[in-house]
Parts: sequence; structure tokens; C-alpha cells
Amino acid sequence: MNDVILTPAGEKPLGFTLGVLAAAGAVAGIFIGAANGSSLLGVIGGAIVMAGIAYVLVKLLGEGLEKLARLGLVALFAVVGLLLSGTPGLVVGGLFGWFFGWFAYWIGFGRYRTPLVPYLTSGQVLWHYTFRVICGAIFVFLITPILVVMPLSFNAESFFTFTPEMLSFDPAGYSLRHYRDFLTNPEWTRAVENSLLIAPVATVISVSLGTLAAIGLSQSHVPGKRAIMAILISPMIVPLIISATGMYFFYSKIGLVGTYWGVVLAHAVLGIPFVIITVTATLVGFDRSLTRAAANMGANPVTTFFRVQMPLILPGVISGGLFAFITSFDEVVVVLFIGSAELQTLPWQMFTGLREQISPTILAAATILVGISILLLTVVEMLRRRSERLRGMTPR
Repeated sequence: MNDVILTPAGEKPLGFTLGVLAAAGAVAGIFIGAANGSSLLGVIGGAIVMAGIAYVLVKLLGEGLEKLARLGLVALFAVVGLLLSGTPGLVVGGLFGWFFGWFAYWIGFGRYRTPLVPYLTSGQVLWHYTFRVICGAIFVFLITPILVVMPLSFNAESFFTFTPEMLSFDPAGYSLRHYRDFLTNPEWTRAVENSLLIAPVATVISVSLGTLAAIGLSQSHVPGKRAIMAILISPMIVPLIISATGMYFFYSKIGLVGTYWGVVLAHAVLGIPFVIITVTATLVGFDRSLTRAAANMGANPVTTFFRVQMPLILPGVISGGLFAFITSFDEVVVVLFIGSAELQTLPWQMFTGLREQISPTILAAATILVGISILLLTVVEMLRRRSERLRGMTPR
């Protein structure tokens, strides 16, 4: 037990602090060096600079001058960034200065141990933060394409790249012209109208059938539940191009290809698995004695469902409906097989625009879709937490 550190904070050995800051500076130097033509020079320079800054902040200035030292580092990095890259460099440099100023004191004085239990070994502490860094890197990798698309949608020019005016934060480089085109161009407005006519109806069908299927499969006496569940969620598992091909050959035999109801039913099939999964998860904590009590009081199955079951599983039903709506609103492969020129949805119009005439209006449409998706996912998360509170899984 002698090697266990019992104090959550305290000044760390200087060699440890310099090594960690040098490693962080080397990682940052990769990007800076690549932007200036030499990643290796960026790695070496970043490691040396950050090790020197860590020595000055932690050893020479200490905690007494922390606020002044961190402000000075922000100012220094901002000035260097301004000299190297103008206004964008000023912003990025200021952010780098703020982060490394905080990081140097966080490492140098052992503040990283403050939120942790004191008996963790050094290896456990290292894994604790390594795991979070890996998760953060994955998140950045996934979110970066969205962060790139959104600023480009405000490009004043008809380009898919950042113009010099945009990089220098010149107001002349930004415009809402592509959003105006999206809202006024008949092709885009018709595509939005078609999506809004198809997605809600497909969602209603998905929610109705998916909820009934989930409730039926939750009964203990249903034979072959696993096989039935596998069949019902297969549209989520089978590659979409295969599902679209099968739907095309089947719908063509019954005259639904190129019709409104053909697209609606195809999207409903894709949305049902999401409803089944979310409603089934909600039913896991459902108290069956409530339905038996309602039956003993004389309620018929329909009354029991709407008065007892539905209020408790409603968050799961709405969550599944939101996922079904997003699936229908964003789907493009199936509608290419089942739809027609008069039934072009918004994703189809975006795909056509990328293939035939590249226009930043596509980026404006993508940004609006991202905003809608974020809003709907926020609602899903709120409903999930409400469902957990109703089932007593989390405190009220």
C-alpha cells in the first residue's frame, strides 16, 4: 500500500509534467507542421515549445500567478497566430493558448486526480483518461464532416471550398444566397413538400404496426418470438440496396412502383424495426400486474391499452416514431427504385444535384437536415429520461 497516492492533488515531478506537455505539443505540432509543409518539424517544434512553456508556468511562475500566466499565454499564442495566418490564426492561437495554459496547470499540480478516488493506481488513472481521449477522438472523427459542411453552406460563391474571404473572416465571403435558393427554387420546394407528405404518413403506419408488434412479442406465450423478431427487424439489418431491389420487383407486380402509396409503404417497412426496438425496450420495465388489475376492474383490452399501457410506454412510442420519421425523411436508395419524377424527395433532389449540377444549395439543405436531426434527437433523449423516471429507473 506504500505506492498508493492518497492525496488527490499536489505538485507533480517536473519530468512527468514536461514529458506530458511535450507529448501534447507534439500532437498539436503535427497539424501545425502539416499546414506549413513539414509535419516532422511541427512535431519537434511543438514538443520543445510546450516543454519550455510548462517549465515556465509550473516551475518559475507557480500557482500564485496562474491567472496572469494563462492570460499571457493566450495573448502570446494569439499574436503568433495573427502573424502566421491573420485573423483565423488569431482565433486558433487564442484557443490553443487557453487550452495549453489550463493543461499545464492541470497536469503540473496534479489536478487530474481531484475528481477521482484517491486509491487508484497510476495505471488506472492513465487508463481512465486514455479511454476518454479515445472516445473524444472518435467523436471528433464522426462530427468533423458536419462541422465542415455547415460553414460552407454560407459561402458567398458557388464553390464547395473555403474561399480566401471566408478563411479571413471577411463578411463579404459569407452569404445566405444558397438558403434563399433552397427556399425559393421550385425544384427544392417541391422536394421538401414531397418529403413532408410522405414521411408523416409512413411514420404513422410504422408506429401503429410496430407498437402492436412489440406488445404482441412481449407476451410470454407467443411461440417463435425470436424468429418473428428477427424477421421484423430484418429491414434494419439487410443491406438497403437489397431491400430496395426486392421492393421494386414485388411492388411492380402489384402496381405500386412510381406511386405515392408505394413510397409510403416502403418507408414504413424501413421504420417499423426502429419502433419495435424502442417500444420493446420500454416494455422491459412494464408492470404486467397493471393490465391484470384493469381487466379485473372490467376494462376491455382496448380500454386497458389506451388507459394503462399507452401512457407508460408513450415515451418509447414517440421515440420510435421520431426514428421512423428521420429514416423516411433521409432515405434515398429505396425512393430511387420505388419513386418517380413527380415524387422526388429532398434526399433524392440532393443526390441528383450532386450527380448533375453541383451547387452549394445542397450544403444549405444538408445543414437544415442536420439541424432538424439534432432537434429530434434532443427530443428522443428527453423522452428516454422521462421514460426512465416513469419506470422508477432514475430519481425524479
